[in-house]
Amino acid sequence: MPSTQLTDHYASRVRILKALAHPTRLFLVEKLADGERCVCELTEEIGDDISTVSKHLALLRDSGVLTSERRGQQIFYRLRVPCVLEIFGCVEGVLAGRETGARSCRVGN
Repeated sequence: MPSTQLTDHYASRVRILKALAHPTRLFLVEKLADGERCVCELTEEIGDDISTVSKHLALLRDSGVLTSERRGQQIFYRLRVPCVLEIFGCVEGVLAGRETGARSCRVGN
């Protein structure tokens, strides 16, 4: 059985991956790759109500993927660690590898 410290480390990773594991949240992360955006802009692009979009953004913020700043009545979000976008390339590599039967992505090499 893994140590508590090791278990906590993996639990932290799972929390981040779960936060990303939703189509709307993946869309939000991709949009924020272009720079900081306010909730109202993101709500327009998604076409959902502001409450739902705000909940998705809060979940991403609470997991550490995003950071936010209130300016007057608006809340602006941005990526806390832009390297999170690298996961998309890896996912695309897995998808391509599944289609071709080849290994498309290697970690640490």
